[in-house]
Amino acid sequence: MKNDFMLSTKTAQVLYHTIAADLPMIDYHCHLSAKEIYEDRRFQNITKLWLEGDHYKWRLMRSFGVEEKYITGEANDKEKFFKWVEALETAIGNPLYHWSHLELQNYFGFDSIICRENSESIWNLCSKKLAREDFTARNLILRSGVEVICTTDDPADTLEWHKKLRESDFAVKVLPSFRPDKALGIEKADFTAYLEKLGHITSFASLKEVLKARLDYFVSLGCKVSDHGLAAVPFAPAEEAKIEAIFQKRLKGILPTAPEEQKFKTALLLFLGREYAARDMVMQLHFGVMRDINTRVYEALGADAGIDAIGDAVSMKDLAAFLNALEKTGELPKTILYSLNGNDNAALMSVIGAFQGGGVKGKVQLGSAWWFQDHESGMRAQLKALAAQGHLATFVGMLTDSRSFLSYARHEYFRRILCDVIGTWVEEGKYPDDERLLNTIIRGICYENAKKYFGF
Repeated sequence: MKNDFMLSTKTAQVLYHTIAADLPMIDYHCHLSAKEIYEDRRFQNITKLWLEGDHYKWRLMRSFGVEEKYITGEANDKEKFFKWVEALETAIGNPLYHWSHLELQNYFGFDSIICRENSESIWNLCSKKLAREDFTARNLILRSGVEVICTTDDPADTLEWHKKLRESDFAVKVLPSFRPDKALGIEKADFTAYLEKLGHITSFASLKEVLKARLDYFVSLGCKVSDHGLAAVPFAPAEEAKIEAIFQKRLKGILPTAPEEQKFKTALLLFLGREYAARDMVMQLHFGVMRDINTRVYEALGADAGIDAIGDAVSMKDLAAFLNALEKTGELPKTILYSLNGNDNAALMSVIGAFQGGGVKGKVQLGSAWWFQDHESGMRAQLKALAAQGHLATFVGMLTDSRSFLSYARHEYFRRILCDVIGTWVEEGKYPDDERLLNTIIRGICYENAKKYFGF
């Protein structure tokens, strides 16, 4: 993994080293903790920084046969790290192999191979550097060249840490994102308990009013974007009276039928989409995922334990109808669509192309390769699908979608792949070797498009 890692042509090397490499980063979707950023968390060792809460790594360790006590269990941090290295050293073809090497290179200056023979020296090197004053959460963000971070926040969140960051001298903007999944989860056992936490809600109408008030509060603290995690985008429209009846039944403790659930979610999503448009916010929709499919592990560890999976291809008919319901009244917000199922790319692009316009470049976007797709082949496939049916140069680029302060190496990984894809097209004669045009495309995708699109 030397200077020209993943850059297979001379043009790719020039594009990356002279344009992409040093551009600032805008991380418009992640799961970092605003509290940890404000408190400038220090990390006791590399396990705390690297393995704590990282279900990507947990899955790989389980696949290698590592016992759970060395993953999420009672083993000590050094033992867990050594087991992680054992699993990683032969993980050929897995993006974690590349990301982990990039992270150790970029932040710790380790430029050898991660393997059992080097476990002790890596542990000692990282421990020594993590003890320094400049290896805190904030400094890791600053060293990465990040300008903006958008965290993921529930509507009921007080956002107290965002307020404190806003009043602090931290140079990086840390902004909240509106993630109302729990308000949509009418089928969940804890739905009514969540409503009590959210506010005084006695009707579907009052739920909408509370969410509007929370949206205004989020926007007052710089919120520019919402996010939704869905199995699929629903579209089962119903009259307001029907939605109210479904809601009242749920308040009495009666779970909705599957059709009632879809009607409620459709109504609330359409309402929220219109509210986002009114506030010039970006709506992100993540879908095509099956959550917590291993019951035994879920009961032991809870959510985000590495037991989610790719779902079936989503209904393009429902997605198109949902977007159209907002578009026909002029209330479709800027929207980013992410499917966990890579087979959806071409179909998504065909739908996306029908909802562009309004003088906004890339108003509806095909989101960056997400989760089980954010490896090399997934990123290349997403870029090529976007280019083939849309306008690649309007793409808002990469995000980390991570809980780790080292995950900004994923932006480098993406930028190298992007430059390699475009560099190859240039050398194959599929696009001119024009410095001005290529500079515009690369700068836009890596940095400038996101800054303009979100309004940072």
